[in-house]
Amino acid sequence: MELAFIVPAPLDTPVGGFFYARRMVAGLREAGHAVDVVEIAGAHPQADAAARGGARDALDAAATRHPRVLIDGLALPAFVGLGDALEATGVFGLVHHPAALADGASDADRPVLRNAALRLLPRLRRVLVTSPVAAERLAAEFGIDAGRMAIVVPGTDPAPRASGSGGPGCAILSVGALVPRKGHDVLMRALARLFDLDWRLCIVGTAARDPAHATALTALAAELGIAEKVRFAGALSHAELEPLWRHADMFALATQWEAYGSAIAEALRRGLPVAVTSGGGAAALVPAEAGVVVAPGDVEQLSKAMRRLIFSAELRAEMAETAWQTGQTLPDWATQVRAFAAALDG
Repeated sequence: MELAFIVPAPLDTPVGGFFYARRMVAGLREAGHAVDVVEIAGAHPQADAAARGGARDALDAAATRHPRVLIDGLALPAFVGLGDALEATGVFGLVHHPAALADGASDADRPVLRNAALRLLPRLRRVLVTSPVAAERLAAEFGIDAGRMAIVVPGTDPAPRASGSGGPGCAILSVGALVPRKGHDVLMRALARLFDLDWRLCIVGTAARDPAHATALTALAAELGIAEKVRFAGALSHAELEPLWRHADMFALATQWEAYGSAIAEALRRGLPVAVTSGGGAAALVPAEAGVVVAPGDVEQLSKAMRRLIFSAELRAEMAETAWQTGQTLPDWATQVRAFAAALDG
C-alpha cells in the first residue's frame, strides 16, 4: 500500500497528541507499506493562512503521487473550500474526536470548527476513528453513517507489572496534559479532602498547551495546602515515564471527556487499580473489580471512592489483579496496525 498521510507540523514531537499517528506510521512502514508523511505548517485546528495554503499544496502533491491520501482530523479545518477536491481524490480522514472539542479551542472557535467538520467530513471517502465513543459522536452530531467509519482503537505495548512504591503511603500517578479537560483540578480537590491519609500524587503532562491553566494548577495545590504532596513532573518520554508506572500504587484521572483513554489502558496493562471519571470513553475499559468510576466533576464522590483505595492496600491488591488480567486482553500495536491498513483498503 502507498499512502500520503497529511498532518499538522510537526508530527515528530517528543511526547503528546500525535503518538497514535506516529505509531501507525512506524507500524505501517515496518509491515512493508510506503507511507509519506506530509506536514502542514501553520496553526491547527484553528487554521490560519499558512495552514490553508499548505493544505492546498499538500493535497495537490499527495493526490499526484499517491493512490491513497489520509488527513489527520486536526488538520482537516485547513481544507475548508477544498471539499470538491477531497471528494474527487477519495481522501480518508483520521478523527480522534471532532476538532471542535480540541484542547485550546476557544468558545469563539468551536462553532467555526464544528461548521468545518459538517462541511468536510461528509466529503471524505471513509473516516477512521479511534474509539466507539468517537464514532457515536460523529454519527449523532455530524451525520456520518456508521458504514463509512472504521474504528481502530490504540494499541498497548507489552509492559511489566507494576511493583508498587513499597510504602509508606500510597503513590498515585496521573498522566495527561495540563489542560482543563483532564480534570487535574478536580483530582487535587478530591485528594485534598483526604488530609488524614498518607498519599502522594505525581502528575505527568505537558504545560505547553495551556500555560495559564498549568500555572493555575500549581497555585491551586498551594491554596489547598497539598503542594508538598503533589509533584508536577512535566512532559516525559516513555522511557522517563516507565519507572513512575513501575513504582505507582494506583492510577487516577478525573477527565471531563476522553475518546478512548490511552493512559487508562496503559495503567491496566501494568496491573494498576484505577480511579477515573466516566467522561466519554474514559471508563469503558474499566471493570468494576479493577477500580472506581465516578461522574466527571464530582469532587465529593471521587474523594470518597479514592479514600477506600488509599486506605486499604488489600483492596488495591485485589483490584490490581483484575486490572492486570484485563490489561492482558487489550490489543497490541501490531494488531491495530493491521486493522488500520485494512480500513484504508476499504
